[in-house]
Formats: sequence, structure tokens, C-alpha cells
Amino acid sequence: MRVSVQSEDFDLADVLKGFGKQPNTGATVSFTGLVRDDTGTLDHMEIEHYPGMCDAAITKIAEEAATRWALTDCLVIHRYGKLRPGDQIMMVATAARHRVEAFEAAEFLMDYLKSRAPFWKKEVTRDSADWVAAKDADEDALNRW
Repeated sequence: MRVSVQSEDFDLADVLKGFGKQPNTGATVSFTGLVRDDTGTLDHMEIEHYPGMCDAAITKIAEEAATRWALTDCLVIHRYGKLRPGDQIMMVATAARHRVEAFEAAEFLMDYLKSRAPFWKKEVTRDSADWVAAKDADEDALNRW
């Protein structure tokens, strides 16, 4: 299992090299989230976190996913700092004996990162800078677990 909270970008091929290569792995799933500009006015997003606390919180939930779905491997990367539209913001990869477990664990981790991981996001446009508020849909997604 690997958890990384980092400012630098990551290369998908590099971080997935060797991932899930255990003999009992039958499926791997990966998801990469990108900074999205819904309005066409986003200049950048600023993501803040508390070092140490953030890593520990994500590690704890990754360990829960690994136990709950009997994962053979797990990878979570989340970036912080100034990110522009189209930049990679996060990645989750899971490996398990069967695809259902790999998919469910990945969805669980993504829902957690969206709703509960201790990050604070500010969207900066040409005209304003606003903190991103929690959304009911994100909470609903997390509550299904």
C-alpha cells in the first residue's frame, strides 16, 4: 500500500509500474481525477492541507479499504498547491482477487477523498476566489458505504 500527498505531478505509467503484480491479483482498477472548469472562468484551484494529519487520515481509510475488500495492493495520490484546469489532482488504484472488490474499493476511496479527506479547496477565477463547499451529492455517495 502506498499513500502520497504531494505538490508535484505524477506520471501514470510510472506510478502504476509493478502495481498489483502479486500472484493472487486478478483485477486492478485505477482512477485519475482532473481539475475541471465547469464555467470556463477557472484560472486555478488552490488546495491546502495539514501535512502529517492529511497523510494519516488517508492512510487510515486506505487500510480500511484494504481490509474490507481484501485488497492485494492499494495506491492513493492526492496533490496540493496551485492546480490549473486539466491538471491531475488525484489518483486511486486498487488490486484484488476479483474485479468487484477492486471497483468497490476504488469507489469507496474516491468518495472518501471527495468528502472527508482534510483538504481545503479554493477556486480562483478572473473575478473572484471562493472556497469550495461540501455538496449533498458527495455526502450521499459516501453514506452508501
